[in-house]
Amino acid sequence: MDRRQLIALALSGPALASAAHASPEKSGGGKGGYLSMPTATATVLRRDGRRGVLTVETGLDIADGALMERARLSQPRLSAAYNEIARIAAERLLPDAPPNVEWLAVALQHATDAILGRPGAKLLLGTVMAA
Repeated sequence: MDRRQLIALALSGPALASAAHASPEKSGGGKGGYLSMPTATATVLRRDGRRGVLTVETGLDIADGALMERARLSQPRLSAAYNEIARIAAERLLPDAPPNVEWLAVALQHATDAILGRPGAKLLLGTVMAA
C-alpha cells in the first residue's frame, strides 16, 4: 500500500477507508474517496551551480462521487498543473531555505478548484522535499 493512501485513510476514518479501496462498480459509483496523484517534481538550481530536485507528494480527498469521477478524468491536467506549481516554487526557493509549504498548499488547492470547475476536492499534501 502506498504510504500516502495509508495516511489519508488514517485521517479520514473507517467510512472513507472502505470507500477508497472499493471500485466505483462495487460502491455504486456515487461515493467519493481518496485519489492519489503522481509526485510533482521540479529542478532546483543551487547556489554552487549544482542541480537538485523539489518533490511534492499530493492526493485529493473528495466526498462527492461526481466530482471524484471528474477528478479521475482530469488527472493528467491536475498533474501538469501541480508540476508547474512545483516549478514556480523551485524558482522562488532561496538558498538553504525550506520550501514554502503554505504557499504550495494554497496554490495547489486553487489550481485543483480551477481545473475541476468547483470547490469540493480537498488537497492533501504529503512530503515536500528539496534535495
